[in-house]
Amino acid sequence: MASDIEIARAAKTRPIAEIGEKLGIPAEALESYGSTKAKVRSDFIKSLSDRPDGKLVLVTAINPTPAGEGKTTTSVGLGDGLNRIGKKAAICLREPSLGPCFGMKGGAAGGGHAQVVPMEDINLHFTGDFHAITSAHNLLSALIDNHIYWGNALDIDVRRITWRRVMDMNDRSLRQIVSSLGGVANGYPREAGFDITVASEIMAILCLAADLDDLQARLGDIVVGYRRDRTAVTARDLEADGAMTVLLKEAMQPNLVQTLENNPAFIHGGPFANIAHGCNSVVATKTALKLADYVVTEAGFGADLGAEKFFDIKCRKAGLSPSAAVIVATIRALKMNGGVGKDDLGKENVEALKKGCVNLGRHIENVKQFGVPVVVAINHFVTDTDAEVAAIREYAKEQGVEAILCQHWAKGSEGTEELARKVVEMVDGDSAQFAPLYEDDLPLFEKIQTVARRIYRADEAIAEKTVRDQLHKWEADGFGHLPVCMAKTQYSFSTDPNLRGAPTGHTVPVREVRLSAGAGFIVAICGEIMTMPGLPKIPSANHIRLDDAGSIEGLF
Repeated sequence: MASDIEIARAAKTRPIAEIGEKLGIPAEALESYGSTKAKVRSDFIKSLSDRPDGKLVLVTAINPTPAGEGKTTTSVGLGDGLNRIGKKAAICLREPSLGPCFGMKGGAAGGGHAQVVPMEDINLHFTGDFHAITSAHNLLSALIDNHIYWGNALDIDVRRITWRRVMDMNDRSLRQIVSSLGGVANGYPREAGFDITVASEIMAILCLAADLDDLQARLGDIVVGYRRDRTAVTARDLEADGAMTVLLKEAMQPNLVQTLENNPAFIHGGPFANIAHGCNSVVATKTALKLADYVVTEAGFGADLGAEKFFDIKCRKAGLSPSAAVIVATIRALKMNGGVGKDDLGKENVEALKKGCVNLGRHIENVKQFGVPVVVAINHFVTDTDAEVAAIREYAKEQGVEAILCQHWAKGSEGTEELARKVVEMVDGDSAQFAPLYEDDLPLFEKIQTVARRIYRADEAIAEKTVRDQLHKWEADGFGHLPVCMAKTQYSFSTDPNLRGAPTGHTVPVREVRLSAGAGFIVAICGEIMTMPGLPKIPSANHIRLDDAGSIEGLF
């Protein structure tokens, strides 16, 4: 059986201008990066403003397990399936981070015969967007320390600098550092630290900004720290916003690539959903909606994280109204939720599957809370049995939704025709009544409590007095209307990654809160989640190399 990278390498790609033509994008509106990828020019995007929007479909999933779920693969397969049945469809995905590519999770370009290509480029440097974001972020870091070195006219309290540095790699040794050691010439020593680039507020800003003017305004609003009188210092105060915008000018333009079946795909932005808001850029999504009748997008990890943030942050801020949602599940992952070990997942076990289906049921209930109609996509594995497929279909029916077997990994769009027709039926039924989970004027900690209770089914969220006081201070400073972005383990509804299924009665401890004033949300860091991941004992990087022909091996 061919690997993902072998299948991608064998693909017959079309020139990117031909892919643009499918959506009515003229060749002169594309800035090509080789023959198979391009950026869509911002002036062309502005010219689309008067066009009506297509329909938006979200692909989300159950909680991830080592057994695999295939959310990106299903997003690609559904986009191909919609085109197969004669619909004008595009997909919108996030750009992969180098951290997982060289760590444990691997890339994020789909799999099997439901992939976006060029797979190696997308999973590695692509068009340089992440490097631009990293550079813009660290330029601000350098300007902060440089301002202090040259007299500190803004009276920044070095003990209250909140802006950290970033890099797009998993490196636990950089989570907490001391900088400026080595003497007077190197500045004033202070505690600092690194996050991964996908957790950067600049990543979130790029993904939520409407255009370059909005981007610069948001960059200027970034709060980098506080003066001795506790007033905020912003990037605009440091006159950093202009140079940062220059670094991000090209990165702001969405990237156009293609699926294995030569259908259009926008891949732009890449915030993680466990530590950030987990959605591709607003500009890519809105551009796709102007050009296609159906737009398929994904939100990271399970629906408790990605979908909740897609609805409560992205849709709220961008004025988007999704028409349908697809929840991806695998029989293997549900059996693991039912207590089956990884080595035994290939054996039929209907009872364990039924037990694990509670995880799927919780996600169905949660997505329905947002007023969006739901269908379940069963991402097929060769070890799935007819009895197991029947059991998950029956369970979904009891929850009031349909579960459809999808074989896109093996068959491409042929394997998602039924799902595509169901999605069209749901969208055309116009039954969506989308609304976010909470109102803007709810107090910040009540927003955290609302997500904890209604999405995670916790008894309560708890926090030290210092955390609550900080939230009250931000409310007094005019940030109380912002939504909350929960940074939490992706593996469980709780903050315990080992607690699978659908736990209730647990507590969500909020250990830290961060203000992302430019992005427009408050980050609540829960449990033991880290904003700079570490590498596993045997990282994927150990197996990635060039073969004798100069081709990449080991990337997945």
